[in-house]
Amino acid sequence: MGHTANVKLPSEIAIWDQFAHHFPVRERLIYLNHAAVAPLCKPAADAMKHLADDCMQFGSRHYNQWLDAYEGLRVAAARLVGADRSEIALVKNTSEGIATVAMGLDWKPGDRMVAFLEEFPANYYPWKRLEKSGIHVTWLSVEDPLDKIADAARGAKLLAISFVQFLSGYRAPIQAIGEICLANSCIYLVDAIQGLGAFPLDVKTCHIDALASDGHKWLLGPEGCGILYINQALQDRVEPVEFGWTNVAGYNDYASRDMALRQDAGRYECGTLNTIGCFGLRASIELLLEVGIGKIAPVVQNLGDRIADGVVKKGYELLGTRTPETGAGIVSFRKPGVEASEIVRQLAVAGIAAAPRAGWVRTSPHFYITPNEIDRMLEKLP
Repeated sequence: MGHTANVKLPSEIAIWDQFAHHFPVRERLIYLNHAAVAPLCKPAADAMKHLADDCMQFGSRHYNQWLDAYEGLRVAAARLVGADRSEIALVKNTSEGIATVAMGLDWKPGDRMVAFLEEFPANYYPWKRLEKSGIHVTWLSVEDPLDKIADAARGAKLLAISFVQFLSGYRAPIQAIGEICLANSCIYLVDAIQGLGAFPLDVKTCHIDALASDGHKWLLGPEGCGILYINQALQDRVEPVEFGWTNVAGYNDYASRDMALRQDAGRYECGTLNTIGCFGLRASIELLLEVGIGKIAPVVQNLGDRIADGVVKKGYELLGTRTPETGAGIVSFRKPGVEASEIVRQLAVAGIAAAPRAGWVRTSPHFYITPNEIDRMLEKLP
């Protein structure tokens, strides 16, 4: 695996030091739980406080700022994933984004899709429901070889997979799978929540048709506000499942009864948006764009490698095998005879945040965590 302790920017200022002021949590905790709920970065918190104060003092008098926030978030999210702003819908969470595609497609008897057994429930339950309704689902493992995935994709209507697995931290070969889907005219849906914000992802290069992610993990934003990318061609095939006044093109005309859909991904937005969440998520994504995902990724990869190397040396079992291609920010491990919850409790006493998951200790550092902080976590492990 290997790791490099001194990842430097050209300025010779380490990235975690250059942007430390955006993460006040560092003054209180070593936060290794971004795969669960990340601390708000300061720009996100400040943006949300601004709106809260403004609403308290002026109500909706500055509604134009709300509209700017919605548009700014669409533009920032589009930049992050290499899309057009017309292909971004603002949703409550990843689950809503995935369900929009799962339920909005016109499924026919005999249709088949490809899904993966290790997925988080948000990218598992919708396909089990389709299976119960008569759609055939080919279930694979995320670590199956590409030729097996290619065989399964032949004749399939849709393939759904996570960018990064929530427990093992396995980072899928997203572009290679996208090429398989493209060759087989198979809709390609990616649950990006455990990788977006930490690793680069370009929907066009990877031939992704739809992508969903919430803001509260690696995007360093608030809960309850996320993005759904759905490309222009697919928008005509996915009907809005939830239907309210803002799905339609003329939603600003309250007296209109014309139900023609908006001509962009806004057709999937049903009613009032999470305005304060949009303020926060826009600010956090803009911060990540300022830092540069290309600079963030090797730092996160290095921190994950450092944890993996360290726990193995201390006699812990590592979940999965990390490589430069498949490693991500999530590292899970366990020690025979010691409950994961007890290890997490001992780390918490030492001011270190991690999570127990399915009998494993799951750690997930972001780019502002220092190698020295990883070493302190390793020292505290029983």
